[in-house]
Amino acid sequence: MKNLAFFGGGNISQSIIKGLINSGYSPKNIFFVDRNDNNQKVLKKLGIKKLADAKNKIDLYILAVKPKDATSAFQTILNEDTKPKIVSLVAGLKTKRYKSFGKNIKIMRAMPNTSSKFGLGITAIYNSSFKQKDLSRVIKLFEKVGIVITLKEEKKIDTFTGMIGSGPAYFFYLLKSYEKKLLELCDGNKEKVNEIIVNLMKGVGASVENDKDLDKLISAVASKKGTTEAGLKSFKENKLNKVFEKGLKAAIKRSGEISNEY
Repeated sequence: MKNLAFFGGGNISQSIIKGLINSGYSPKNIFFVDRNDNNQKVLKKLGIKKLADAKNKIDLYILAVKPKDATSAFQTILNEDTKPKIVSLVAGLKTKRYKSFGKNIKIMRAMPNTSSKFGLGITAIYNSSFKQKDLSRVIKLFEKVGIVITLKEEKKIDTFTGMIGSGPAYFFYLLKSYEKKLLELCDGNKEKVNEIIVNLMKGVGASVENDKDLDKLISAVASKKGTTEAGLKSFKENKLNKVFEKGLKAAIKRSGEISNEY
């Protein structure tokens, strides 16, 4: 897959494009379609040109618009290319909806997250009608911005979307509590607070990477009758895990609802 065209230049497209460029992918081989002025400015600064400027055939179209705009954008692609290969990043919209446009449409769904910009993305792929050779190429493309998992059932995309696609925002939300207390500790020095949070998260990631057993990692920090144990006890009494699980279920449910809306 050499020449890529992003239909939709919002946050997720920008994250993937930045990750691809950082991995060595040439901006000259990436194009976009987006009416939003701010998105256009960001992409142009990255050296990405509009699809109208593409001189060679597009090898892969990446559909990254809002669900309400997906079918019209999809039709636009079909009007411009008689045999396009399309990867849809649109949450909730099932492949059968796209295939209703024609029998020979090559379509798959992918759900990346915004950490792709750092090469730390997680992308789920459900292949509907790509040939194995082209599927392998798409997997290699997304591996440039992180890790890839392939799903055998399309309905599992909803679970992935609610947990991983939305996942970074959940951690950011929890970190706001840290930020609030750390600002008090650091006399309002936001830069220092950011450094602390970054190191904290890097340390957590490194610990999981090296040990992998979460219960052991908790025990290693939580000494008896210590501060960690007091905090964990409060979390358990207030059923923090249940509250978090409830939030995940709500996100997964919403992804399924979107499928029924379009």
